[in-house]
Formats: sequence, structure tokens, C-alpha cells
Amino acid sequence: MNKWICCADESMLRERLSEIKPLDEQAMKDAKERQDYRLKVPTSLGRLEEMSIRLAGITGKVYGNMVDKQALVLMCADNGVVEEGVASAPQTVTLMQTINFTKRITGVGAQAKYFGIDILDIDVGVRLPIPADTLAEDMLVDGKIQRLVVDRRIADGSRNLAKEPALTRNEAIAAIMTGIEASDAVREAGKNIYGVGEMGIGNSTTAACIISSFTGMSAEEVVGRGGGLNDESLNKKCKIVADAVAKYNMPDPIDRAAAFGGYDICAMAGAFLGAAINRIPVVVDGYISIAAALLAAEIDPRVKNFMFTSHFSQEPGYKAAVKKLGIRPMFDLEMKLGEASGCPIAFKIMEASCAVMNEMKSLEEGQIDAEYLDELREKSLF
Repeated sequence: MNKWICCADESMLRERLSEIKPLDEQAMKDAKERQDYRLKVPTSLGRLEEMSIRLAGITGKVYGNMVDKQALVLMCADNGVVEEGVASAPQTVTLMQTINFTKRITGVGAQAKYFGIDILDIDVGVRLPIPADTLAEDMLVDGKIQRLVVDRRIADGSRNLAKEPALTRNEAIAAIMTGIEASDAVREAGKNIYGVGEMGIGNSTTAACIISSFTGMSAEEVVGRGGGLNDESLNKKCKIVADAVAKYNMPDPIDRAAAFGGYDICAMAGAFLGAAINRIPVVVDGYISIAAALLAAEIDPRVKNFMFTSHFSQEPGYKAAVKKLGIRPMFDLEMKLGEASGCPIAFKIMEASCAVMNEMKSLEEGQIDAEYLDELREKSLF
């Protein structure tokens, strides 16, 4: 048995989930009051204010919250459903991009290099072998995030969900626990925010299964062209998703996730759960990431309190997923790459939110009489 599957202890998962606590309501109330008396009309900075208030709920601190120590957690795995012709790219792309993340030459890698963001690059199920000189077992080196690919490979890709369950329950739990382990490593490295992304040819099909299953939307409403499918392959992809969702309708979300796969999405769900466990704000990327976030919320709804969504994805089904989660993307730049490529941009927006809370002076300090605002507040005009 693979040594990482041996780590799939369901009781340990339940024990870790028991560590999740609610947001600090008093800190949020105090943060709201502080925002209301900054040098501005209350709520005039919109969602920047909302973010700073929720950050207070996460950390328990009203003032001094920062999101400047940033990381990206990337889960890489192949998906057996590509046997059905539902992907436009070969699985060699998963291998090469997993390696390329360490070189900082991909879409997200270039941003990470420019902004000085660490990448925790994890192989949880890539099909092809990664060169030994590119692999490492430790997530941290001298307290810092590993720069090589971290080996947590559970299997050489998932099974074909069109023919059988993509993963066993134990394999799904092993992947989830890997995600929680990654969150622990990020916390130990001293990071105060991270984003979650992926690389895995075929994972838009597995994501569509998860989104359709948990939102009740039809396959036609959630399936997209992924990396560029033609009409024939798109129709086939829709049928595969519809059949899988109808067949695997188990009540337990982990059982459903195991049926659909893949290792990447389950590990990403674990990374989201880990953020709630470790009380670290976490940023959701695009279509695959929102599917993993949806799975995490099905496992434990409290995780939603710790999620911030980066960009609106162009893939169908994304809108249904964010509606189900009750969270809103920060921006729409017509992105659809994945890889956590939207997260660095979101980090900057959240830095602005912290700056507003920490650096903006009060009305009194700005020598402005707040009496007129009090009158408007009494009339509920903002």
C-alpha cells in the first residue's frame, strides 16, 4: 500500500475538523465600528471594509491585521477520465507544468516571482514520473517553503470515473489530509494568507461533476470547453458528467468526491479546510478551485467563513458554485487559466483592505465633525 494512503486516518480527519471555531463576532463588531468612524462616509469603501471586518473575525484582532506574508498551494494530479477524450491537452502537460511551477515560468509562477510569493508545489497524483532531482519529501526546509516538487503521490493518476469510482474513500481522505498538512506547513512558515490552485489535465470534468452534484445544476449548465474542446468532445463530456452525477449520488460528500475524483480537488479541499483549522484567510482561484471549495464546504460549512474568492471564472458552472457558497468574486478579468493565477491579484486587493483599516485616520484625527454622519446613520441612509 502507498505510504500516503496509510496516512488516511478518518478519525484524524474528524479530530482536525473539530479544531474549527466560529469567527470572533466581538472583533467583527469592533472592526465595523472602527470602519464607521474612519475619514470617509461609512461603507463608502464597500467590500474593502467587509474584508477587513472578516479578517478581524478570523484573527480576533481589530487592528494590525496583515496579509503580506503570502503563499500559493498548488495540487497536481492526473485524471483517468481523459481516456474518454474529454481533454484537449495530453497528460504530459500535467508533468511539465508541475515541474515548471518550481521554475516560476508559468502564468502563476511569473506573478509569484514578481511579487515574491512562495509556491508549495505538491504532486498528489501525477501519472508520469517526476525526475528525482526535482522531488523532495519535506514541505519545509529550515522553516521555509520547499522550492522543489513535494512528493505526496497517492497513485499515478486517478481511475476513469466514466467506468468506475475515480478514487477509493481512503484515497480521497489521504488527499484531503495532504491538503491539511499543506496548510499546517504554510502556517509554520509564518504565512498569513494563501491561495489554492492546481494542475491536472482532465480536472475540468471532475470539477463539473462536483459542481453539478452539489448545486443540482444540470451537466449542460456546468460543463465547459476546458482547455479548448470541439463540439463533439464537449457533448461527450456533458454525457459523462450527467451519467456520473446520476450514478454516484451518495449522501456523504467524501464518498461523492471519491467517485468523481480527483486527487488534486480532494487535496485542495483539504487545503481549504486547513485554513479554517489554522485560522488563516484563504483565497479561492477559478473553476477547479471553486469546485474544491464547494467540496470543502460540504464536508464542513464553517470553512466558508475563511474563504475569499479571487476572480470570476469564464467556465460555465462557476456562477452556480459561488451562489451555493454564498461568496462573491473580487474581480472579473475574463480569466480561465487556473493554477491559482487569480490569487496574487486578490492578495493585493486584500492588502488594500488591511491598509484602510490600519492606516486610515479617524474623523476626529482628521478634524472633521462627525455629527452630520451620526444624523444620517440614525436615518439608516447608509
